Amino acid sequence: MRGVVGGLLLIGIAVGVDAILTHGHTARSAQIAEFDLGNMDEAHARDVLTKLTTASHGPLTVATSSGSAKIDPGALGATFDVEATLERLMDQPANPWDRFLGMIGVARPVTPVVHIDDAKFNAELDKHTNQLEKAAVEGGVHFDGVEPVGDFPSKGLRIDRAAAKQTIAEQWLSGHTLDLAMEPFAPTVSAETVQATLDGPAQNVTASKVSLAGRGDRITVTPREMGSLVTFVADGRGGLTPKVAAKDARKVLGERTAPTESQPVNASFSLGGGAPSVVPSTDGAKVNWRRTADRIGQLSVATGDRAGKVAYTITKPALDTKGARKLGVKEVVSEFTTGGFSGPSGENIRLVAQEVNGAVVLPGETFSLNGYTGPRGTAQGYVESGIIDHGRPSKAVGGGISQFATTLYNAAYFAGLDDAGHTEHSYYISRYPEAREATVFEGAIDLQFTNNTPYGIVIETGWSSSNITVRMWSTKTVDVESITGSRTDPTSPTTVRLPAGGDCVPASGAPGFTASNTRVIRSVKTGAEISRHTRTVRYAPEPIVRCG
Repeated sequence: MRGVVGGLLLIGIAVGVDAILTHGHTARSAQIAEFDLGNMDEAHARDVLTKLTTASHGPLTVATSSGSAKIDPGALGATFDVEATLERLMDQPANPWDRFLGMIGVARPVTPVVHIDDAKFNAELDKHTNQLEKAAVEGGVHFDGVEPVGDFPSKGLRIDRAAAKQTIAEQWLSGHTLDLAMEPFAPTVSAETVQATLDGPAQNVTASKVSLAGRGDRITVTPREMGSLVTFVADGRGGLTPKVAAKDARKVLGERTAPTESQPVNASFSLGGGAPSVVPSTDGAKVNWRRTADRIGQLSVATGDRAGKVAYTITKPALDTKGARKLGVKEVVSEFTTGGFSGPSGENIRLVAQEVNGAVVLPGETFSLNGYTGPRGTAQGYVESGIIDHGRPSKAVGGGISQFATTLYNAAYFAGLDDAGHTEHSYYISRYPEAREATVFEGAIDLQFTNNTPYGIVIETGWSSSNITVRMWSTKTVDVESITGSRTDPTSPTTVRLPAGGDCVPASGAPGFTASNTRVIRSVKTGAEISRHTRTVRYAPEPIVRCG
């Protein structure tokens, strides 16, 4: 008895001495994972924990009975709290026996303090469900031809999220693969529900055809097509509901519904009879495949009337009838005519004029000739004719369109519209006004002007074999005066000799000079001057071209 008492007394004395010796240190034999952090002063322990924090930033390997995955701890929303963990390490055991065990080297595990963001944790695990979980097979019904086939359910295994959080928090720093606990889960649809669907609603799906009314046409969906479209899927309440995928409906029925669709058509203007009148707009219609698929699904289980309608999404035109009538298009506000073109040029001018005829330029809108017509090549009917290439006469498909550009530019000029960008010819062409003309070249040189009025502009073109006229219809708000200055700084042409052949176009040449034009714009109502702008143009001398 005396020996036992004496032993206990010695242990008590040793524990007391140890309490004095370990004051301000971590508890003896304290461990985090496999790391020994016992009997360290606070600074040393903090340094070790900080190093562990750095090491903890590497990817974690987690495993389940279904597989494994490497996951970034940051993506899990996991953070290691050094100070809170240090506080746990500094907590000395109050029980003398626990202290004694530490003195003789019995490990004292300390759980690190790890904070986990629930939302990030769940979102990251959701990304790895294919690797880590066994999916449940949901009950359903599909069709083999016209015969319904049951998809009977089976249970799955998923990660126990609460247990997984605890495992990761406790073992994160171990560096080992972390085994995550699993829990079984059942699908929402029972085998009994699948069988009841097979025996009941599924029998109706392919029993007869379904008829859909389109815009002017009726579309028949055969029983076999119904079998290819319809499946029964979980409704979220333990039951099954017929489902048709929009992409499948489009694949099966798209060719038959295409003729019932249409693009919206803007309101336009008829300029015959001396006064403009609005040609009404029309709405466009495109099949709404999501809604149409839903309707087919609903009709698939019907036992009586199996007729419905194709669903459409109506698209409105950019300019509807009401909007067109408010544009104030009522009178000719400018007109310009040029002539003197050749046969091939005349054909190109006719084509481009035909394209531009009836164009509507809304208030604040900028008109681009190249943008409006698009490509002007042989595919569009344009032919080879004269152009100016690097200051010399040449030929190209679409040649002559610059004459239409000049005519259009002048019509915009006298309508008082803002010049949004144009380029003059490199040398002067006598049938055009000096410093008041324009050239275009597809993809490089454009003609643009902006409707700076509160009214719409409608462009009318008139072509004959000898001239081209462009009129602007709107509400007249300004008068425009054009003042052409005197020619200055004349320059003489040079002579260019080229090999004889189809690529050489002889020319007699002409001198170059500098010209200017001033546009003065005045208010129709008051006569007051609104603006005055002078444009100066330097024309190069037209070279004398000798062939041969």
